[in-house]
Amino acid sequence: MSPSSLASRDPRAALRLALAPRSIAVIGASDNAHKIGGRPLAYLVRFGYRGTVYPINPSRAEVQGVRCFTSLHDLPEVPDVAIVALAGDAAFAAVDECAQAGVALCIVMSSGFGEVDAAGKLREQAMTARARALGMRIVGPNSQGLANFGSGAVASFSTMFNEVEPLDGPVGIISQSGAMSVIPYGLLRARGIGVRHAHGTGNDCDVTVCELACVVAEDPELRLLLLYLEGIPDPWHLAEAARVARGRNLPIVALKAGRSAAGQAAALSHTGALANEDRTVDAFLAEHGIWRAQSMVDLVDTTQLYLMGWKPRGRRLVAISNSGAVCVLTADAASVANMPLEPLSDATQAELKAILPGFATTRNPVDLTAALLTNSGLFSAILPPIARDPSADAFLIGIAVAGTGYDVEAFARDTARFAAETGKPLVVAAPQLSVSDRFKALGLAVYPTEGEAVRALGQFLSHAELQQVVAVRDAQVALPVPCRPRVRRASILLDEAASLALLAARGVAVVRHTLCHSEVEARAAFEALVLLGVASVVVKGCTAEASHKSELGLVRVGLNAADAVAAGYREMQAAARNAGITLSGVIVAERVHGLRELMIGARFDAVFGPVVLVGDGGKYVEAMPDVQVLLPPFDAAHVERALRRLRIAPLLDGVRGEPALDVAAFCRCAVAVGALMNDADTDVTQLDINPLIVGARGAGCVAVDAVIYQEQP
Repeated sequence: MSPSSLASRDPRAALRLALAPRSIAVIGASDNAHKIGGRPLAYLVRFGYRGTVYPINPSRAEVQGVRCFTSLHDLPEVPDVAIVALAGDAAFAAVDECAQAGVALCIVMSSGFGEVDAAGKLREQAMTARARALGMRIVGPNSQGLANFGSGAVASFSTMFNEVEPLDGPVGIISQSGAMSVIPYGLLRARGIGVRHAHGTGNDCDVTVCELACVVAEDPELRLLLLYLEGIPDPWHLAEAARVARGRNLPIVALKAGRSAAGQAAALSHTGALANEDRTVDAFLAEHGIWRAQSMVDLVDTTQLYLMGWKPRGRRLVAISNSGAVCVLTADAASVANMPLEPLSDATQAELKAILPGFATTRNPVDLTAALLTNSGLFSAILPPIARDPSADAFLIGIAVAGTGYDVEAFARDTARFAAETGKPLVVAAPQLSVSDRFKALGLAVYPTEGEAVRALGQFLSHAELQQVVAVRDAQVALPVPCRPRVRRASILLDEAASLALLAARGVAVVRHTLCHSEVEARAAFEALVLLGVASVVVKGCTAEASHKSELGLVRVGLNAADAVAAGYREMQAAARNAGITLSGVIVAERVHGLRELMIGARFDAVFGPVVLVGDGGKYVEAMPDVQVLLPPFDAAHVERALRRLRIAPLLDGVRGEPALDVAAFCRCAVAVGALMNDADTDVTQLDINPLIVGARGAGCVAVDAVIYQEQP
């Protein structure tokens, strides 16, 4: 079976083949190992590739000591992979020739396509369509190449591999940017960490970072996968990669660039602005157990921690140092990282006081003071009782200053033994190279300062907690997999009565109300509510021509007499005429009182599918947003966890004598909205429930206003 036939049966088979191909053709091969067409050939020879390499250059008989061929058709076999290192039209023609020959995957290093202009994008799309029709996959164009140091298949032109000697290891890196596929490589190699995969996919015209991650995550030698993303056009592939990774306990850390609010441009209501692209990315990554790094420092500084094999069980930190200042700064950093320094038990402190001088601190942090200089045995003596303490989930050892007179070798050995015996996460802060090198030599995670150490440890522990949450959820409910994009029809606004009716039909509690078409009906609606014990009502103009009614004078609140309601009806008609809009009626609704105004919003994202927003409500929701994003399907427990991350979370349980809110009722409404958005038959593209008035625990919650956009029939 030809490589392309294999790829047509399983599109990812070509990707697996590309990571360990049996043969590679280099089209545009150069004798100069410093040119784009020469460097991949040099790397394949230098880094131990065991397959066959076919340089192709019609003007040479030999390239870099390897027999050269005139064209792809002159090869004795169809190569698994072809590298195209040609410019302009020649690159386009070479890709087409590869597809026709049956090559499984083509790495297009050539630029001048979609990254340049619209015309280049059209050429790129035509090239991709042609390749797909013939069963060939493409990495690129504008790709730096693929590099697998496990197989020696280094089909890349990065200069980094000349500057920093490769070492096969447990880390994989995949990036849309060529530079960002090798910058972390260089930083990790400087730390002595081996890297197996360093792939730069370029324009992602066919094979994307996310799809390639599905295959790289299968590598049994990997223990950490790092991603650099500038966009996530195919989140379904990333969801699949995360599923594969979770199945083998492989953590994924992603650096997603471009924290933009581009998604706001298409927003029809405030939900679109609040649930912007960046918040949705955050929610999506968290849903799938992927940690989102905030910077390159975050991406690489925690790597050594992931490789330790720890299974953390909490985030309570115990700090030990020979400097009071380091103890104080560690406490500050731990507070920011949400890592409590709980006091050691009375029994542990009693043991420490029997060992340390009277002026030392034994509570936590443990300050050994300068006494460590005169008695190096203090360090080894205090570690056993601390290891037994029940309040310790993780440790920081801070060696502020050491050198002549200190037994640093013993400190390092004792720390390594302590770490091995507890099996708990441990980081070392040591600014002196003469000190840090001795700890590093014993396999310990060492940072220059306590702040860097605590930040890295905090990220590692937070990611471990996220992975545990996702693992529990895996067993309870299917994780959301974004739908493939589809063309949606234009949306229309439903009037408030239709919006409330749709919500009520899906299980959301809505305000008692009547849509009236005359003053007589308005009076009757008020009197019916009075019989139900309602003291006052709200009168609103109902229209499908405006989503925000207050600004148009279409709302009257607190009416408590039939004559006032009738007058309110007339005012709604007049306000509508002044605004140039048509009313479908006037709503007379119960005026609902509660403890807090919250909100639920939702929209259909063209990339991620249905997105639900929960948070603080009221008229300031856009000016002072306090929201969390959820991706359906989800359950009530998931909604409550999101609410507990809000800034107003303390109010949920009541403060200053106020009763707790009916969180359970709110969660039920949010789950109902999630189910509604996940149901393609509803054709809802966007909705806002604001406010949703929440009462005391057991009193329920009520949607008093709703804005829903639905696809046109």
